[in-house]
Amino acid sequence: MKNNNKKLNLAFLFLVFSLAVAMLLCMRRDTDYFWHIKAGEYMFKHGILKKDVFSWFVKGKYWFSHEWLFEIILYFFKLLFGKMHILVFGFIFFLSLLLIIYYGNRKKFFKNISFSMIWLVLSFILIAFAQARPHLISFNFLALTIYLLFDLYRNENSKKIYFLPLISLFWANIHGGSSNLSYIFCLLFIIGGLFNFDVGKIKATRITKKQIVKYFAVMFLCIGAILINIHGAKMLIYPYTNMLNTTMINNINEWRPTIVGNISNIPYFMLCLIILIIFLISEKKISFLDFLLFLVVLFLGLKSVRFWGYTYIVMSFIVFDYVKVIKFNKYLFRAIFIVGLAFVMLPLVNFRLIYKNINTKSLDKKLIKLLKEEKPKRLYNMYDYGGELIYNNIPVFIDGRADLYSNYNYEDYLSISRLEGDYVNLVNKYDFDYFLVNKAYPIYIYLKYNDNYESIYSDEKINLFKQKK
Repeated sequence: MKNNNKKLNLAFLFLVFSLAVAMLLCMRRDTDYFWHIKAGEYMFKHGILKKDVFSWFVKGKYWFSHEWLFEIILYFFKLLFGKMHILVFGFIFFLSLLLIIYYGNRKKFFKNISFSMIWLVLSFILIAFAQARPHLISFNFLALTIYLLFDLYRNENSKKIYFLPLISLFWANIHGGSSNLSYIFCLLFIIGGLFNFDVGKIKATRITKKQIVKYFAVMFLCIGAILINIHGAKMLIYPYTNMLNTTMINNINEWRPTIVGNISNIPYFMLCLIILIIFLISEKKISFLDFLLFLVVLFLGLKSVRFWGYTYIVMSFIVFDYVKVIKFNKYLFRAIFIVGLAFVMLPLVNFRLIYKNINTKSLDKKLIKLLKEEKPKRLYNMYDYGGELIYNNIPVFIDGRADLYSNYNYEDYLSISRLEGDYVNLVNKYDFDYFLVNKAYPIYIYLKYNDNYESIYSDEKINLFKQKK
């Protein structure tokens, strides 16, 4: 039996490695990457940023740079690995996430090899986050958080739980907008462990006083650790104010809710359906804590696409408890290697796709060169172009930092781009000397037939207009 476990361990490690390699197919350089890497470069050379230096309009305004440490880390990756830094970043943090999930449940993985293989493959629900952004590191912190909280739940003498405040400290500075999850999940474990009942399919078991005291102590230590950041106590409030920003939530794709009628949301609903079926067909009663955690991550996942990963990660430490035990089968053992080999071969066959994804840019080199020659002082640019403009040292009107601009010009940007409200007066108010617009937006038509502006660059999607003197 021990010999089989060793073989299974090696097989699953190979599958985990293969999935991390296969994820490289999905890695891409999205528009937010560009301002992240530029901010990292600036902070590495000049110090931590708390005020904007990239926009001509909000320059000098307070910027809640809650991802400052991630940006410096990303810049270090670029210095160390050059053009391959995005792939290295994605591989390291996706692999580490899968390893945390696997080693946090290793014995349970061996209970039902078929399901364990399927569950690992389901990690591709995270492909939307296969980018050089702080979310991948946050997923690692969340996985560690859930692992440590469950370790105390199953063993009142656990000392591992005291690593959680340290995780919170790094989390608050790498991706502060998500760092509140450390103390929120502490509170959920306390709530889940306060009751003792057995009703229908759900059973609650009260935890010991010692466990409750530890959870409370760690929760307050996590809150204290989060306060140790460049923005101080504001970090505790920021995640909540950010989620209440309706202008941002309604206009940025990754913040939008998960809707049943949207085909692209099917993978998330399939994941939730699998979890529910496992709960319902299991001979074991559903732990009240497990059910509570599922409801919380389901709520978050339905509230916003950007929270899908939370469901997969949290349920990875729960779902195996409800899976039926199936005896070891040598054919399943071989199947792990075959599946792993298939996944590790995918990037080799599609290397051109990987190269294309990580080198994709919206703005042509000729356009960037022209903008540098023209040196606009009050450039109007579309939201998605801001990051690349910053990357090329061109001051912007707006970029991917919606939380910054929502206090100043984000709503005006939306009105102008869509020709809504008093857009003519807004255009006059800002007195833009250049407009960099997407041809799919109404603003393009307005500029095209306006005698005050002339087109000086055009391609299939983009047009650059210059104000006539």
